[in-house]
Amino acid sequence: MSTKPQIVLLTGATAGIGRTTALYLAGQGHHVIATGRRVAQLEALRAEAVAKQLPGKLDVTPLDVTSLESIDRAVVEVNRLTAGYGVDVLINNAGFGLLGPMSEIGDAELRRQFDTNVFGLMAVTRAFLPAMQARRAGKLINVSSVGGRITLPYFGAYNGTKYAVESFSDALRYELRPFGIHVVVIEPGAIRTNFGDTAMTSVNAYDDTVYGAALAKADQMRARMESTAAAPETVARGIARAIRRRRPAARYVLPYFNSGVFVLRALLPQRAWDWAMRRLGYLSPRLLDARPTEALPSPTAS
Repeated sequence: MSTKPQIVLLTGATAGIGRTTALYLAGQGHHVIATGRRVAQLEALRAEAVAKQLPGKLDVTPLDVTSLESIDRAVVEVNRLTAGYGVDVLINNAGFGLLGPMSEIGDAELRRQFDTNVFGLMAVTRAFLPAMQARRAGKLINVSSVGGRITLPYFGAYNGTKYAVESFSDALRYELRPFGIHVVVIEPGAIRTNFGDTAMTSVNAYDDTVYGAALAKADQMRARMESTAAAPETVARGIARAIRRRRPAARYVLPYFNSGVFVLRALLPQRAWDWAMRRLGYLSPRLLDARPTEALPSPTAS
């Protein structure tokens, strides 16, 4: 374990897991540079840190992970705040969830999902890695999801980005270890944030599709998932543990009991798992009106 304060850059710090983690790490004595697109929320975060008189330091700077110009400006500001040192820990947390049937999601929305959750993550990583590589030390922490290893109905676009984050992180872990850089994946399960409310707004766009009746029950599906939701502090504590450890684990499932879903997935036959997923998403022929409307004529013998 290491108790030395670290310089930590955190993306997506204006709400949810990111905001909670920024305050928690500053409370642990670290110098946190919290970033996000919404300037007003960043200023509110800084004000809260000052009011709480946290032992660490919390600076803020705007950063849109989908804009190379914004990333470049953030690098300049980080260098100013750290006297050219850079960061010890980069936490890629920025992201959002797009929900909807895969066959109905258009290219523009799908690209927007990947631009933020995948390409944005890699752009920020490339921008801040050189200083770590030069020092032969650092940690890269990518916030993925249990949904980076398990696909849920209507979550295909979001899950796809998290599968990519998992794979990219594995490759980065192999490639960066010779430089003394540890790569860690954080895999939260259901967490009590505004993620669900934000994601559910995208479902309304598909009310007039063949999935409309099933999606009308999507709130019940969300309620099932959120019944076991944990506080965002659970994730913040897990991230802090990864920062403290000299040799952190490759993955942290948070809360740990969510690991049980991986065991269940491995034990169940594919047909049984598919049945359970259809039940979860209310994907029945009755609701989808997917039954044939009339019988096709039998082919006649030639």
